[in-house]
Amino acid sequence: MITQKSLSVPVSGGACLHLRHIYHEQKTGPVVLFLHGAIENGKIFYTHSNKGLAPFMALNGFRCFVLDLRGRGGSVPAIDSGHEYGQTESILEDVPAALAFIEQYTGSKPQFWVAHSWGGVIMNSVFARFPEEVPNVDACVYFGSKRSLYNNHPEKLIKANLLWYWLAHRYSKKYGYLPAKKLKWGSDNETVKSHWQSAQWAKKMPWVDSDDGFDYAQALKSQVLPPTLHIAGVKDKALAQPIDIKMFMKESGIGLQTLNIYGKKHGHGHNYGHIDMLTHPRAQDDQFKDLLKWFELYRK
Repeated sequence: MITQKSLSVPVSGGACLHLRHIYHEQKTGPVVLFLHGAIENGKIFYTHSNKGLAPFMALNGFRCFVLDLRGRGGSVPAIDSGHEYGQTESILEDVPAALAFIEQYTGSKPQFWVAHSWGGVIMNSVFARFPEEVPNVDACVYFGSKRSLYNNHPEKLIKANLLWYWLAHRYSKKYGYLPAKKLKWGSDNETVKSHWQSAQWAKKMPWVDSDDGFDYAQALKSQVLPPTLHIAGVKDKALAQPIDIKMFMKESGIGLQTLNIYGKKHGHGHNYGHIDMLTHPRAQDDQFKDLLKWFELYRK
């Protein structure tokens, strides 16, 4: 039987992060941390009716912890005008707070990390800032994760160049935050700072923190990160084409990294895009199964 439970992780400024614990009551397997991307929240990995990747993994014995970054999903308070935190706080405070909480709650740090989209950038940034975390992680799987956009597909020119770089800035200035949920651009909103910081990195700017100048690329240059499986969808034309993912892999240390592309021409059950690579019913027969195999290969 799959059980879901909401946990609260306090962070600075009186905020609390929402952590969804999804597990099988009769199985006690490895601990997994899940991290969503921009204009999203942890619900990309699960539904309350136990659909999605996290319940699938729970059925296979994994103890899943799905994090909502500050202000997103079930985290409180929700993003609003005047909230000044951004991705620097996600890297330096939110993810470390979740890791410490999970260790206290379960007795061990997460053995496996899973991310969607920008969540993979945040996770590798955490590895750069806190290299002592690397030995705690057996392997990672990143769904559609890239840092900078190198492709020039027409859909990318609309979604990134027009919407994310230009129009989103206008909306952020007007509202004091990016109302992506209201605009139907995604499942959640972004602060002005988190949008601006992610947009700069996506524009192929150096992988350097705008707050303190920390050089993530330099920190990872000779670092061996956990073995990482990157997942791309053949219909993901704008946000994570193979060229974008490969460039992210290139700047993410010297550890083992593999890229798998999912679509009918590769023998899979669906032509996956950026979102439905995690939400389509056929995913459990394709990339979800390959995720289990990847973790089994590197499980210590």
